[in-house]
Amino acid sequence: MPEFGGVMPYEDVKKVWMNGRLVDFADAKVHSFSHTFHYGSAMFEGARLYKTRQGSAAFRLDDHIKRLYDSCKVYRMEVPYSQKEFRDAIFDVIRANGFDECYIRPVVYRGVGQLGVNPFHSPVEVLIAVWKWGRYLGDEALEGGVDVCVSSWNRMAPNTFPAMAKATGNYLNSALIKMEAITNGYTEGIALDNAGRISEGSGENIFIVYGGRILTPPLAGTILPGITRDSIMKLARDAGYTVVEQQIAREMLYIADEIFFTGTAAEITPIRSVDRITVGAGRRGPVTERVQKDFFAVIRGEVEDRHGWLTPLPVEAAVRA
Repeated sequence: MPEFGGVMPYEDVKKVWMNGRLVDFADAKVHSFSHTFHYGSAMFEGARLYKTRQGSAAFRLDDHIKRLYDSCKVYRMEVPYSQKEFRDAIFDVIRANGFDECYIRPVVYRGVGQLGVNPFHSPVEVLIAVWKWGRYLGDEALEGGVDVCVSSWNRMAPNTFPAMAKATGNYLNSALIKMEAITNGYTEGIALDNAGRISEGSGENIFIVYGGRILTPPLAGTILPGITRDSIMKLARDAGYTVVEQQIAREMLYIADEIFFTGTAAEITPIRSVDRITVGAGRRGPVTERVQKDFFAVIRGEVEDRHGWLTPLPVEAAVRA
């Protein structure tokens, strides 16, 4: 097993679900002739299982599964399992690994068939992986915030790649944004759309607090329709804030009162500077703190799940070897 910086990754992972059965981590392999390896023909999701006061529960799991199936629909990939079967498989692999909290990564991909751009001759296959993954941008970032830059790389233009599909190939763009940011001493990058307006981070949606309102780019801004994004919009409105989806000019990043990222991996992470210009007080602001508080209260089971976002891990989930 390879090592990354002297750290053994995924050491707690025992099983991966592949095409209807659980296999050992070491045997969870995709063939080198698979269409996905050559052409990036895969859709994926990222969800989380949280350890709440009432037991382990997945956050908005059905919404994540639906988004995965929607992504597959755009790319004419028919998933060979019902959404209920898919959810049961996710719970199977979680229990097979003995996790009470984890990150969930389902992937639907084109397997071994006839190579060539035409994917129709390659079968649709499925894998589901789970692992322990902490906060994407670091624990200290939740309060102190992160330093980001505006990337020189734009998000894809409309009618080039479908931004609303969570496709693996789209994340080559994300990797360019992320690598550029890290190389230049930042934690993350913010991409603009093809018109020069704010789009999103390399793997996060973005919110700006300005003039007493919370602003976020619209779905037409070549962004992924983030499930955490949608959750924060609902929680912020519940708290009495005005939330507006609108096109946002780049310069608003420099004069905003607060800015924060959202995402399954990043959760809610404040931004303390953009292009070395301090945002607000240079740390988490009161609006960001409030939506963080409300979000974490839900996922920890500290308040009533009034939106029905938590799906408990079933005790009776079958484990099929």
